[in-house]
Amino acid sequence: MTAFVSPLGLPVHDLDTIQLRVLSLGAGVQSTTLALMAAHGEIGPMPDCAVFADTGWEPAAVYEHLAWLRSPNVLPFPVHVVTAGDIRADLHRAGSGERWASIPAFTRTVRGIRVEIGMIRRQCTKDYKLVPIRRKVRALAGLTRRRSPPALIVEQWIGISFDEIVRMKPSFETWQVNRWPLIEERMWRTGCLRWLERHDYPVPPKSSCAGCPFHDDDAWRWLRDNDPVAWLEAIEVDRAIRTGIRGVRGEVFLHRPAVPLDEADLATAADAGQLDLWPNECEGLCGV
Repeated sequence: MTAFVSPLGLPVHDLDTIQLRVLSLGAGVQSTTLALMAAHGEIGPMPDCAVFADTGWEPAAVYEHLAWLRSPNVLPFPVHVVTAGDIRADLHRAGSGERWASIPAFTRTVRGIRVEIGMIRRQCTKDYKLVPIRRKVRALAGLTRRRSPPALIVEQWIGISFDEIVRMKPSFETWQVNRWPLIEERMWRTGCLRWLERHDYPVPPKSSCAGCPFHDDDAWRWLRDNDPVAWLEAIEVDRAIRTGIRGVRGEVFLHRPAVPLDEADLATAADAGQLDLWPNECEGLCGV
């Protein structure tokens, strides 16, 4: 029996039945490092492919970096791009009352003299990341329109580094086991950056939707100063979702203090006392 003993006491899995190894590629620092380390033979066995779930609204720098990863002589395995639609267009429609996959936006409700700020539940990671990746992996494993087998046949690599160990979640599929090679190597995000520098690779941009409400002020300011097109798009979406969202009372905002994005004081997160929400952000598929 070939077994993988995962961190934190997760079960030991028999990997003799594995037929497909897939790397979930977010195109950020960690998953890029993981893919390149595999290409160098430093982590194995070699993945059969990587899968990138495109929400349709990544910053331009992410798409440029993804194009480099997919270019010849960078990775020895293919990178498949999948999508469940354009989240930006869907958010514009949501502002008109259409059905939507909710994002963790912030609400502002006035009750008498009291102002309450809340947060909408997050559904976007599942709908725009997990579901399309799962659909593609099932297709690659030959499971489309077939009953799921009881044995493990897919190993999915997720690029979570050791400093994000709280984001580890086991697979709930009987046919798939999750693996976190960077955690096995005890690599932190800073270690990933050092590895990229040693091998003269470009530093990847932070991968996330351009208008993700989990952005801290540093990320919003970076977007404003480095990707003006995406910044204006975020402002437009922020306005579009203000009212009219089905099932939501009060006004809706992308910025945490629940103020219009183009009026926000984008001081540094430390100066504003704003928490960096990335460690709580998703199932390890955004931002890596």
